Amino acid sequence: MASTLATQSLDGGWQFRLAPGDKHAADHPAAAQWLPATVPGTAQTDLLAAKLVPDPYWRDNEAKIQWVGLSDWQYRSTFTVDAATLARRHVELVFDGLDTYADVSLNGHKLLAADNMFRRWRVPAKAWLHAGTNTLEVTLHSPIARLQPWLLQQPYALPGEFDSAFGDEPEGKQTANYVRKAAWQYGWDWGPRIVTEGIWKDVKLESWDALRLADFHIAQPKVTADAADLQAQLDIHAAAAGTARVALRWRAPDGSTQSQDSDIALKAGDNHVALPLHIAHPQRWWPVGYGTPNLYDFHVDVDMGGRLVASADRSTGLRSVELLRQKDRWGKSFAFVVNGVPIFAKGADVIPQDMFPNRVTPARIDAMLQSARDANMNMLRIWGGGYYFDDAFYAEADKLGLMVWQDFMFGGAIPPYDKAFRDNTRIEAIQQVDRLRDHPSIVLWAGNNEVETAWESWGGGAHLKATQPRAEVQRIEQGMRELFDHTLRDVVATQSPGVPYWPSTPSSDYDSKANVLDDGDYHYWDVWSGKALPPTAYLDVTPRFQSEYGLQSFPSLATLRSVLEPSDLDIDSPMLRAHQKFDKGRGNQRLLMYVERGYGKPRDFAALVYLSQVMQAEGIQLAAEHLRASRPQSMGSLYWQLNDVWPGATWASIDYYGRWKALQYHAKRFYAPLRVVAIRRNGQTQVSLVSDRTAPFDAELRVRVLDMDGNPLWEHTQPAHVAALASTPAGDYADAQLLHGGDPRHTVAVFELLDHGRPLSRHLVYFEDAKNLALPDPGLQATLSADGRSLTVSARHLAREVWVDFGEADPDARLSDNAFDLLPGGSVTLRVESTAAAAALRRALTVRSLYGATASTP
Repeated sequence: MASTLATQSLDGGWQFRLAPGDKHAADHPAAAQWLPATVPGTAQTDLLAAKLVPDPYWRDNEAKIQWVGLSDWQYRSTFTVDAATLARRHVELVFDGLDTYADVSLNGHKLLAADNMFRRWRVPAKAWLHAGTNTLEVTLHSPIARLQPWLLQQPYALPGEFDSAFGDEPEGKQTANYVRKAAWQYGWDWGPRIVTEGIWKDVKLESWDALRLADFHIAQPKVTADAADLQAQLDIHAAAAGTARVALRWRAPDGSTQSQDSDIALKAGDNHVALPLHIAHPQRWWPVGYGTPNLYDFHVDVDMGGRLVASADRSTGLRSVELLRQKDRWGKSFAFVVNGVPIFAKGADVIPQDMFPNRVTPARIDAMLQSARDANMNMLRIWGGGYYFDDAFYAEADKLGLMVWQDFMFGGAIPPYDKAFRDNTRIEAIQQVDRLRDHPSIVLWAGNNEVETAWESWGGGAHLKATQPRAEVQRIEQGMRELFDHTLRDVVATQSPGVPYWPSTPSSDYDSKANVLDDGDYHYWDVWSGKALPPTAYLDVTPRFQSEYGLQSFPSLATLRSVLEPSDLDIDSPMLRAHQKFDKGRGNQRLLMYVERGYGKPRDFAALVYLSQVMQAEGIQLAAEHLRASRPQSMGSLYWQLNDVWPGATWASIDYYGRWKALQYHAKRFYAPLRVVAIRRNGQTQVSLVSDRTAPFDAELRVRVLDMDGNPLWEHTQPAHVAALASTPAGDYADAQLLHGGDPRHTVAVFELLDHGRPLSRHLVYFEDAKNLALPDPGLQATLSADGRSLTVSARHLAREVWVDFGEADPDARLSDNAFDLLPGGSVTLRVESTAAAAALRRALTVRSLYGATASTP
């Protein structure tokens, strides 16, 4: 008889079809026949594989796939069970994820009715299995069709997010609030509406006899530089009472090993075992930029009667994390402290990488996270309208030293207040926290995205408060408080007490209203959304931690061409509007307005794409540098957003294909560990020396002023002391002092932090808006090396926002820098990462700058 738990994958051999009697069968008869299915997957991706629906990303095909999410689907598979499996004491069917309303039957016996996309489902199966071939069936119900008849009979609908553009739900009657399913799939202002259904995670059969090791966790009650006092926690389900021996082994990052053995008494049923262990002088996990993200490998064996009955492995990093909340002269702080070091959080918000989670490969995850680290980010916020990512995401974040702010999956819509919904969410939260709690990268759990501020400040909440009885409004408010201030907070406190909890983003942790400047975190949208203020308005707000702010841009022409015809590449094209989800497609005009306001009228569509990225990059840079220069009043900058879910016009700095926009290159510079920040406002330029280093040092600040042809006007060098973990004021210059009589339209000031003459950081300041500058023809020259792996770019005159592109030869080519300014007579040699031949790159190479990008310049 086998001793340890045996796992049989049931991912293979699936078929699917429209559920018998579904109303869409008449229009889609081929989908009513049994077809091959992939698990993990969705009905949509299975239909794409069968060529029964078109690619929803192409032009306006999104509309042609809507019927799939309004249908019911039936999946079935057969699998063989041998006598040895049936002889085990326990045999259980495990679904790691069902999307979302699903009825599961085994050999005709109904085992399960699932109703939460984010939960794992485990059910006893032995009684209904037999030797030989067994049949497993899963019927998936449209969440819209399931909930809509009920919702339309209710006296009101809870305020939701985005109304459907396809008429399948009445305006203001959104079913998404009422189901534990990924909210972004119902449509967002950066992505399409594709309401998936499917067996979206693995399916398996597990069998065991004496016991099952349900969880193995390394808890960290206290971690300091001197010692780590830990607990190896085991959740064991035992078939009967007895004694077991637990052998714990671990390997430190330096390769050294330790072990300890313990005897434990088990009762029949569930057992929670906590074994203390001590590690002297631990090799701690550090965020990138502050030390090595060290990881320990732990292994546990459980023996009964001299036989191995269970084993498990865990990799984790040892560290302490605190969310510092102290009263000070600016209000109440919001700062992350890791291993006792206060860290300014630099990063962006992350959304799903695809509308179909099963298409997100580990390679795509790794590439996105590496891009974040390459841009000097140290934190990513996982937005609450998506889904809890696969283990591979957090494991890679652990290795790279990237901190993760993890939202629970509530995306802004007001949740129902009934106890059943809350209990369902509690189980979801316990499962997800338990799954992820050994990842040292996770430094915060947040209850939701924008639910609190939506209720307090948005129109839907105000309308409901005005139209419903006060008692009902109080029940809604109390339900949110119960869910986010108690249920989820208690789960984190119980399951992962070493990680802080935050009830909403933005929030003040109920000190006052949400989204205030002097307490908690802040989402700022008066730039772009709301009042559509210019990017200079970012300087008017200095929150304690800015966890959302953003500007849109188009992705590259190559990305747009992947989903559009050449004739679609026009600002007024209906197909381009279909790939712009802000304000029902009107966001393209908003984007054009921002470009024209700052830079002038684009010469052509290609120039508009380029200028949109420049506008986005320079605007976000202004905000991020203002926040960094305001340390410690502000202790975080997470811009919206890092990545894309499809090829469209969005706030992302990396597009759907992983291509870096100008913003990602700018982020690499404005998030650099050392940064000289020079912010000009109202004729004054304030200079700050920003350092993430943990030790102070002495340097020099050099200020040079020259015209755009390279003629010097003024130069000054002064000693500079750069404080550790701080922003140090280094000067305040009036325009007249800098210009020295120069033409503000044709002059640039250069601020440089020098270490014995070696530039550590450079910042250029212009004295007019970009559209008003008298930019000269820079005389750009670009020379590619013989092997195509380096490129030298030079300029005779000043070149602003130089952009290098290899177009169709290799749209995925990555350069070590891009979207940069070149001083007169300056040159830079860039590394080129590309799979294309040098000759092809040379033929396709284009280099452009702001000069000539608008209709008002030559």
